[in-house]
Amino acid sequence: KALKENINFMWISGRAQVDHNTIARFRSARLAGIFKDIFRQVVLLLAQQGLVSLKRVYTDGTKIESVAGRYTFVWGNSIKTNREKLSRQLEEMWEYAQSIADEEDKDPEPPEFKSIDPEKVKQTAQKISKIIKGKASQVDPKTKAKARYIEKNFPQALQKYQQQEELLKGRNSYSKTDPEATFMRMKDDHMQNGQLKPGYNAQISTENQIVVNYTIHQDANDLHTLSGHLLEHEALYGQLPQELVADAGYGSEENYQLLEDKGVEAYVKYPSFNKEEKLVKARTARKPFERDQLYYNALEDYYVCPMGQHMEYQYTTRSTTKSGLVQHTRLYKAKNCQGCPLRGMCHKGAAERVVTRNALLEHYKARARERLLTEKGEELRKRRTADVEPTFAQIKHNRNFKRFTLKGLKKVEIEFGLHALAHNIKKRTA
Repeated sequence: KALKENINFMWISGRAQVDHNTIARFRSARLAGIFKDIFRQVVLLLAQQGLVSLKRVYTDGTKIESVAGRYTFVWGNSIKTNREKLSRQLEEMWEYAQSIADEEDKDPEPPEFKSIDPEKVKQTAQKISKIIKGKASQVDPKTKAKARYIEKNFPQALQKYQQQEELLKGRNSYSKTDPEATFMRMKDDHMQNGQLKPGYNAQISTENQIVVNYTIHQDANDLHTLSGHLLEHEALYGQLPQELVADAGYGSEENYQLLEDKGVEAYVKYPSFNKEEKLVKARTARKPFERDQLYYNALEDYYVCPMGQHMEYQYTTRSTTKSGLVQHTRLYKAKNCQGCPLRGMCHKGAAERVVTRNALLEHYKARARERLLTEKGEELRKRRTADVEPTFAQIKHNRNFKRFTLKGLKKVEIEFGLHALAHNIKKRTA
C-alpha cells in the first residue's frame, strides 16, 4: 500500500510495486531457517557499536493473540471426558452382550477398555452386534439401536480423539483454525473482563531496550519458558549472559537451579517477594501463624507451633514438574491440636495442623532475597521495568502489533522476529 501511496516509498523503490503474495512468500518461505542468523548479525553489529554488551539481560514475556477465531477452541479435558464416556458405554454394552451370549460366543478375556484403539473398538463393536443379532428376540429395540450406533460411530470418534490429543502435545487446549495456538488468558479489557483467546507467549530479553533474544512458546505460563529461552540465547551467541533480571513469574526451584547450573547470576523474584516487601515498608508484622514465622530446628528437624508444641517430621512427598524435575517436600505434623486456645487463628482444619517444607526451594529463595535486597539488586529491579516492559509497549501499543497475521509456530516466530528486528533498527536510528 505504501509503495502505491507514499512518495518516499515510491522514490526508494523506483515506482516498482510488489504484490502482497510476493511479500508473503518472502516472509514465510525465504526467511525460514535463516532469519535468526540475520537477527543475530544485527544484534552483534549493535554490540560492536557499544549499544549492548550481551552480559546482562532483562527478560519478560507477553501474550499475543493468534489470527484464529476465539470460538474455535478444543479443550483437553473435554477430549478426556468424551474418551472415558465412550469407553464406559462400550464396556457396559460388552457386559450386556456377554450376559446374553451363547457359551461358544463368550470371550473369557474381555478387552481392556481404558487403552483401546480404533481398530479394537471396531472389532469389539462387531462382536457385540453379532451377539445381539443372534438374540434379536431377547433384546429390546433401544438396545439394538445403541449397538448399531456404537458400531457405526465409535471407531471414528475414538480416532478423532486420538488425532486431537496428538495436536494438543500436552497442552490443555488448541484452536481448530490454528492448531499450534493455545487458549490463554489475555490482559483485561477496558471493562476489566478477562479475555480467553488463542495466542502465543512471546519471550524477549533486552538490554538498553534493544531485543537481543526472542522465543515463541505455546505455554501460557512464563515459568516453563526460561529453559528454552536460555538455550536459544546460547545458540545465537555461543555463550549465556552473565546476569539475568526477571520478575516473579520466573521464580521457581527449577529456574533457580537452572540458572545456578548455567553459571548465570539471577536477579529473579519469587512469587511472595513483593508481598513481603510491602509488609516491611509498611512496618507491618507478618502473621505469626504463617509457616515461615514458625521456629524451625534444623539440627533435629522439627517445627515449633505458636503454643510451643513440636511438629515432627512425618514423611517426604515426591512430585515431578512439567519438564521432569523431581521435587522433594517434607511434611511435619503437630501431635495434638485439640483444645488449643489458638486453634482458630493457627489453623481451621478438623485434624492436627500440617506444614510442608521444600528445603532446596527455601535455600534458593533465601539466596534470591539476599541478592535482590543489595544496592545492585534494587537498582536492577528498577531498571527492569524501564527496559523490557517499554519494549513491549513500543511493539504492541505504539506500533499496534497486538495480533499475529500468520498461523503456526514457525511462521509466527518469523513474524514476531521481523517486529523485533524493526524495533532494534528504529532504536539504532533514534
